[in-house]
Amino acid sequence: MASSESKSPEMDPNFVVGLIGMGDMGKMYARRLSAAGWRILACDREEKYDELAEEFSGNNNVQILRNGHLVSRASDYIVYGVEAAAISPVVAQYGPSTKLGAIVGGQTSCKDPEIQAFEKYLPSDVDIVSCHSLHGPNVDTRGQPLVLIKHRASDESFAKVENVLSCLNSKHVYLTAKEHDRITADTQAVTHAAFLSMGKAWHATKQFPWEGARYVGGIENVKINLMLRIYAQKWHVYAGLAILNPEAHKQINQFAKSTTELYYLMLEGRADELRERVYAAKDKVFGAEGSPKWAAQPLLRDGVLDQFSLGKPPEGHSPPLPNNHLSLLAMVDCWSKLGIVPYDHMICSTPLFRLWLGVTEHLFRNKALLDESLRVGIEDNTFRRDDLQFTIAACGWAECVALRQFETWRERFAVTQKFFEPRFAGAIEVGNAMIKAVLASSAEKE
Repeated sequence: MASSESKSPEMDPNFVVGLIGMGDMGKMYARRLSAAGWRILACDREEKYDELAEEFSGNNNVQILRNGHLVSRASDYIVYGVEAAAISPVVAQYGPSTKLGAIVGGQTSCKDPEIQAFEKYLPSDVDIVSCHSLHGPNVDTRGQPLVLIKHRASDESFAKVENVLSCLNSKHVYLTAKEHDRITADTQAVTHAAFLSMGKAWHATKQFPWEGARYVGGIENVKINLMLRIYAQKWHVYAGLAILNPEAHKQINQFAKSTTELYYLMLEGRADELRERVYAAKDKVFGAEGSPKWAAQPLLRDGVLDQFSLGKPPEGHSPPLPNNHLSLLAMVDCWSKLGIVPYDHMICSTPLFRLWLGVTEHLFRNKALLDESLRVGIEDNTFRRDDLQFTIAACGWAECVALRQFETWRERFAVTQKFFEPRFAGAIEVGNAMIKAVLASSAEKE
């Protein structure tokens, strides 16, 4: 793995970039690349032509075409921005129309089906250079990791892709497709599963957690805001990464197993076993106290998250209720069982992953807080109902992944998305501010 800061582009006025798929990320690429001066040809499904043409009518560098055949035959560098589950039929449809000697890539979050489709359906004279911006469409691209995969390409073609994408001002990370899928499984799949499970649990208990006194404080702010942020996005982004990425299945299954087994220990009052297991995971992931690994500066400054709350606790309310933080305990147990060292992939981690790792550190590096969470898990029933629903939800997502059930995933996601929809706008605003804060905190560390 290597990385570099992107360089200033050298503009070739005759070089045309094609975008097939104009979802949120496709539109972001269109706007950013066209603003840098690149000529863009773009399309989505034909029924979206009029809407897209109107949306980009004021942009002289973006031309909306009716289908991928027209984009493919006239573009020098073509990026497929479609969901991972649809990549194969879309490439099968438009791949044969690819311009002679063009460069083709995709920006899906799972590269295994993408690369298979390119190898199967693209002409042999086409170079393949894929990419993946490891962040959402509303996050500032500057300084964010951008994975570049030189799968089948000359040095000249790869340099052209780097030149085009350098206007994003992202950090370029060079991986193979298999390395990409393994790292995104390690840094995204289980993280998403945790937040998806939180949302299902709160939905099942009919809670808007920011409206009460139970979920207050920095760690809870992260849980609530990032859960809402995920449910405000398109369902297929998370389904594709989990279901189509062969590296993600074992992670999500282990997270469900860790959640279930830790919850059983709490229910059965097995305090010594719970403590032994959690502390063994802590030492394996974060290092034993006093070790060089333990001495490293944490990702988040103390108090950096307390300001990011969607609601206010009731007047006269005492400090936050003690919480066993089952989701955080299960995350570290999962990493420990699978031998995952989360710090190994920081160069291509998402802002969401940095936040999640940061709050996990916050719990596990504070002995008093960690011991309190274990005590609460054994002795306090305050969060028992929520933890039951969280455990059920984690197992439900794991079953969807194991059975490759896209439709079930979509339905599970959609019903909870509708429940929380009224608060998405506020959550995205607060979430963006939270991400800026954690990135600033991380920059200070570096």
